[in-house]
Amino acid sequence: MLEAKLICKTLQSKGYTAYFAGGWVRDFLLNHPSEDIDIATDAPPEIVESLFDHTVPIGKKFGIILVVLNSKQYEVATFRKDIEYKDGRRPSKIEFSSAKIDAHRRDFTINGMFFDPLTEEIIDFVNGKEDLKNKLIKAIGNAHERFKEDRLRMIRAIRLSCRFGFEIEINTKRAIISHAEELFPSVAIERIWQELTKMSQYSGFKTALITLHEYNLLQTIFPILKNSTIEEVKERLLIIDDFPHRTPVIISILELFLNFSLEDKIELCQYLKLSNRETQFVSFMHSSKIMLENSKHVDDFNWAYFFANHFSELAIDIIAVHISKDNRAQFLEFLNNKKEKLLDFIKRIKDSNPVLKSENLKLCNIEPGILMGSLLKEGEKISINKNLTDPYQVIEELKKTKLWPK
Repeated sequence: MLEAKLICKTLQSKGYTAYFAGGWVRDFLLNHPSEDIDIATDAPPEIVESLFDHTVPIGKKFGIILVVLNSKQYEVATFRKDIEYKDGRRPSKIEFSSAKIDAHRRDFTINGMFFDPLTEEIIDFVNGKEDLKNKLIKAIGNAHERFKEDRLRMIRAIRLSCRFGFEIEINTKRAIISHAEELFPSVAIERIWQELTKMSQYSGFKTALITLHEYNLLQTIFPILKNSTIEEVKERLLIIDDFPHRTPVIISILELFLNFSLEDKIELCQYLKLSNRETQFVSFMHSSKIMLENSKHVDDFNWAYFFANHFSELAIDIIAVHISKDNRAQFLEFLNNKKEKLLDFIKRIKDSNPVLKSENLKLCNIEPGILMGSLLKEGEKISINKNLTDPYQVIEELKKTKLWPK
């Protein structure tokens, strides 16, 4: 905050206005300020660049300059008026303006206030303080126009409402429902996913998803939910607020689609443009559920590989939430005992140090190739399932199989 205050002080010393803006002011008034501070000013971007040694013109044509002080980055935006929204996301052009006009281009009243860090004065042109006091999410000006300018604001309204426990003002609510089906193609799926991820970081993610459905947004994002009732959505999402905090967002979303095959899940990940790591976790969770449902028929080899996977602990914690409290302790005790039994082999898997190695097979005149690969894999299974740590004992067992050359 000291750096942000210094930026404002520098600009004000040159005769310009400079305020903290938007979400920081809202959170400050709610008594949980952060270091994520945006600054708004009437200084043109060229002036901002000239006053600070380290700047980055991240959005200069929109009046946005990144100022870096003591390795901390702050967006400094020139007060502006947005003109001609054509793509439902950003203005085609802007005009630099005053603080009052700038406030009226923003999304919601509680996000439209400014704060002067030198005088500690709140500058409120949009009645944001009153709406904050009344716990109200209200679009600035005409709600229909605000959402046509950037349709992602519809999802943001619900995120803010559920995060703070605020009510959405009636005209704002009607506008969201009216324009919900216009979300695409104006808004990229990546931006929607960012909003869902932000929603998941606070308590009440379940409520947020249910509200999205009530406002016709969830079924716009996921058309397969078009015919799902609100009661069905509530039932499917019943336990997601009990998931561990580190649970990937996609796992909570997948509770809406419990009958999805692995191929369906991968396709959904691709639609949402998720990372390879997130997609890998989805695959691991899918196979883990099947494995744990059939735990009595799983051999030690597969258990060892399960526990050796870096996703396993989180997968267990998530799957445990699906099990009734009466049976959960027994389930976790079973897994813990199984893991304890296999600790040495789990370590071997993590260290890529199997009991049977290629050099052991070479001594038996097995040449490198497909056969050796098959024997090594089968040998690892034998060593784990029969708890053998002597490679020559493993070889003796291999000789009893059809793989061993006659």
